[in-house]
Amino acid sequence: MATKSERLDALIAPVVSGLGYQLWGVEYVSQGRHTSLRIFIDAEAGISVDDCAAVSRQLGGVFDVEDPIAGEYTLEVSSPGMDRPLFTLAQFAQFVGHQVKVRLRSPFEGRRNFNGLLKAVEEEDVIIEVDQHEYLLPIDSIDKANVVPRFK
Repeated sequence: MATKSERLDALIAPVVSGLGYQLWGVEYVSQGRHTSLRIFIDAEAGISVDDCAAVSRQLGGVFDVEDPIAGEYTLEVSSPGMDRPLFTLAQFAQFVGHQVKVRLRSPFEGRRNFNGLLKAVEEEDVIIEVDQHEYLLPIDSIDKANVVPRFK
C-alpha cells in the first residue's frame, strides 16, 4: 500500500510536469491540527511568483476533486531556493562537493545534526565529511537535508 507521501507525489507530479516544471520535492508536515503541504518546483530558467501561483491554482483544483488531505491544510508552492532541500539520492549526487545540513530521524553516533561537505553518494547512502570525519548516512535515516548557500 502506498504511503501518504507516495499518494501525494502521484497526484502532484503529473500536474507540475504538465505545466512545464520539474517537481523538486514535497514536504508534508502535520503538527497537531495544523497541516502544511509544501511543494517545491524548479525549471531551467528559474521559478517566478507567477509560476508558483499557476501550479498552486492547478493543484488546488485537483485537490478539491481528489481530497487527498483530510481537514484543513495550507498549500505552499515555491522554488527550492538557495538553501535547496534535498529529497532523493539523485539530488544529493547533483550537489557532491557542496556544504549541506542534514538532520536525521534518530541519532547516529550520538548526534542528529550534521553540517559538512557532501563527499559522495554510494548505493543508498550519503557520505558527509564533518571536521575531517566521514559519516555514511543511509538515505532512509535522513529527515531533512538542505544545501548551505555559498555567497561569493
